[in-house]
Amino acid sequence: MNWRRASIAGLFVIPVLGLFIYGLSHDPHDIPSPLPGKPAPTFALEVFAPGQPPLGRPIGDTVRLAELRGQVVVLNFWASWCLACRDEHVTLSEVARHYADKPVHFVGSLYQDTPNNGRQWIAEMGGQSYPSVQDPHTRTAIDYGLYGVPETFIIGPDGLIAHKITGPASARAVARIVDSLLASGTPGKGAP
Repeated sequence: MNWRRASIAGLFVIPVLGLFIYGLSHDPHDIPSPLPGKPAPTFALEVFAPGQPPLGRPIGDTVRLAELRGQVVVLNFWASWCLACRDEHVTLSEVARHYADKPVHFVGSLYQDTPNNGRQWIAEMGGQSYPSVQDPHTRTAIDYGLYGVPETFIIGPDGLIAHKITGPASARAVARIVDSLLASGTPGKGAP
């Protein structure tokens, strides 16, 4: 009779143990996206924070993805209430300045936040070298399948999403992907 109880207990414990081991062996930030290798969802979003020269744009200007075709686009979704966004802010501004004279455009997209909060946050963070746009009703975020912020999508000159970075983007990861796209003109799918 004890072997029966042990067998029944094993039937419940083994799957739970398997899920536990699986959970410990996978990075929770590594959320696979079906978008790399597919056309980037198009957008036309209004600039609410212009960014500092030479990459800035006038407030009210519209950033249209279609107009950036043939260039690398680094699209970063962020919010003023996002603590992890603070970790990548200075890094992304520095990397954007590094590529100022190359066919690379950085765009920040404010996620579930107000432009006033976004402008105040940018000022507190010491500015930003590239423009930020507002995404009314988070339609663009939905099109990109956003799980949360920060998330960064790197779009190749061919208009295909080359890579998605979940969580704070490191300078090394962004530069490696952008350099690869500039060198080949085609998207790279490797992990950072």
